[in-house]
Amino acid sequence: MPPRKTKCCPPSLPSGKRLPADDELAALAWAVAHPARVRILKLLIDKEACVCGELVELMPLAQSTVSQHLKILKEAGLVQGEVDGPKVCYCVNPDGLTRLKKLIAAL
Repeated sequence: MPPRKTKCCPPSLPSGKRLPADDELAALAWAVAHPARVRILKLLIDKEACVCGELVELMPLAQSTVSQHLKILKEAGLVQGEVDGPKVCYCVNPDGLTRLKKLIAAL
């Protein structure tokens, strides 16, 4: 007797096909795949306001390293920056964070 097939899983996509949300989730997941970026994101969420040089003081990293991590988070849409004189003040992009949460919840 052949094994019974159960309908526990939806049909998979044809080989090599990806959904646009898969690419988006992968990009967002990569942005938070480093502990320093996770820490920066948490600090910004806790502050609920724009933060400038304070981030460097709160991290055990060089200013240039923090800037590089902020750049990656900004490119992913999780953080936004606003020029304030010679500095850039950063805060969480609520739309980007909401999108990350939705994509993870859909896994």
